[in-house]
Amino acid sequence: MTTLVMFDDERADGWAPFALTRPCGELVFGRWTLRERLERVARMRVAGHVTRPWLRRYAEPGAPRCLDAGGLAAPCTAWNARAVPSLEAAWNDAPANFWVAGELAGVRLGAGAEPPRADWFAAPRPRPGLPDREVPGAWLRYPWDLVSAGPDRLGADLAASSGTEAAALPSGCWRLGDAPIRLGEGARVEPGVLFDAREGPIELGSGVEVRGGTRLGGPLYAGSGSQLLGGDISRFSGGPGSRVRGEVDRVTMLGHSNKAHDGFLGHAYLGSWINLGAATVNSDLKHTYGSIRVGPPGARRDTGLMKFGCLLGDHVKTGVGTRLETGTVVGAGSSLFGAEPPPRWVEPFSWGGGRSPDLHRRGDFLSTAVRVIERRGLEGTPELRNWLGDVWDEARRS
Repeated sequence: MTTLVMFDDERADGWAPFALTRPCGELVFGRWTLRERLERVARMRVAGHVTRPWLRRYAEPGAPRCLDAGGLAAPCTAWNARAVPSLEAAWNDAPANFWVAGELAGVRLGAGAEPPRADWFAAPRPRPGLPDREVPGAWLRYPWDLVSAGPDRLGADLAASSGTEAAALPSGCWRLGDAPIRLGEGARVEPGVLFDAREGPIELGSGVEVRGGTRLGGPLYAGSGSQLLGGDISRFSGGPGSRVRGEVDRVTMLGHSNKAHDGFLGHAYLGSWINLGAATVNSDLKHTYGSIRVGPPGARRDTGLMKFGCLLGDHVKTGVGTRLETGTVVGAGSSLFGAEPPPRWVEPFSWGGGRSPDLHRRGDFLSTAVRVIERRGLEGTPELRNWLGDVWDEARRS
């Protein structure tokens, strides 16, 4: 059996703020993570990620481990995490160079072949002597592509799902539109919920709770155990175990993150274990309606997007009333509070308010992260502390 691995190339290594804390294959795009999508196409599990060295002790529950780039053996298949294969793509075990939209997406090597060397993953090259195979799909170039292309991808994913549609909505709820609505086992929906399926399907995972007074606008996916607590939530993909309330539009949220209060959040991508304080809001449109630039001072890049809100790394916290400006990027582990808006580029593990926050100290960050995780009934294991500690150390070296 061929071993299937995902890898991050040098472009993915620059995907702030997410590349610091996780392999890019563990980012959600549409209904699934990039890794889960590849597994559906390949019909086999990904054995691990080849990624940045400080993530060698990455230990997120349910995700494969990170691998030594020099320790692979053939037969193996290596696939670029930024390449998004079509769900209908054909897959077989014949050795080949894989191409997506004219760019090398990966390679499959047969038994006895020399495995890729460590430097190959940063800048992959076709393997001489192998046939070329075109795989239908697309590329993610920048982290904000996850925002701009996410809702359309979500809609297509949910439309292609084979899940069972709800025979009837719960008592006291309303429906608009004809797209599928799927309710997972044990989902609890109070009276007074509007399912607006005019623009795409709606799927609630197992054990999801929806409070009365919530409008759900498709395409929308809520992972198992999530809570949708009121407001207008549209074109959203999140969970498991996330809590969402307010005006939320075109947002992806990784697991166990909270926006449990009113306020606008739009055209945004949130990592895991985030908590947004009451009345935290973001802007996703400039007063000039111009293109939004993203990045650190002196190195901002034009996204080409008129609407783009924010990217928030794993374990970010905001205080009451925090205002995030258009195109804000907040590094992992930051805790932001105070009357003045934070800068549009916040370095990882920042602490405090205003334009020059202090450092979120290592021990304080780790203690808080474990406390938050254990409040959700999960275990703050030594492996988890080691992974997050390595991430903090790397951020200080950079």
